[in-house]
Amino acid sequence: MATTASTAAHTSLTSLTSVTLEVADVEAARRFYCAFGVDTYIRLRASHAPTTGFRGFTLALTVSGPATVDGFVGAALEAGATVLKPAAKSLWGYGGVVQAPDGTIWKIATSAKKDSGPAAREIDEVVLLVGVERVKATREFYVGRGLSVAKSFGGKYVEFTAGPSSPVKLALYKRRALAKDLGVADDGTGSHRIVLGGTAGAFTDLDGFDWEPAVSLPAHTS
Repeated sequence: MATTASTAAHTSLTSLTSVTLEVADVEAARRFYCAFGVDTYIRLRASHAPTTGFRGFTLALTVSGPATVDGFVGAALEAGATVLKPAAKSLWGYGGVVQAPDGTIWKIATSAKKDSGPAAREIDEVVLLVGVERVKATREFYVGRGLSVAKSFGGKYVEFTAGPSSPVKLALYKRRALAKDLGVADDGTGSHRIVLGGTAGAFTDLDGFDWEPAVSLPAHTS
């Protein structure tokens, strides 16, 4: 009976429902994220938990074109972010990486290499990329808690299906590869300074990322 109940609880989780960033100064962080234009996708919570180096994740924004990438990068820098990778063209498109004053790393990118219209302050998709040591093992861990796999590329990358009310998609990437993509060293200690919300209750995954019971975010309007 206990096993059945546990299984039922796990299968009730279908997607990531909220992302909470833990920051030293909530009001300062709120001002930054409002200016950056991503405040409706995240929650903020005060924390002074020790943390050093790479925290093991990034939040990635997908937008319509290079001009929109530049707009978001510019807004972040004006609000106090620092550049980890300047926005530039690559084989896959155009993008850049910035670090918020609270230490959270954000990647802004588009698959388009040319603008098809004017810059827009609109976000097509937000993905939480979590760097893990064993992608396949963590994939099975999450599948066991009810998440559905949308895309999977062996032991390199996994993306889970987002629910209709989920503001952010969840994906897994090798920690070392993620750090390299972001332009930072892969070493880090202490708190990840992020808490994920879902409907399977509280638990901690294989790489120390904490989950808590689902918390609804305010409805996002473009």
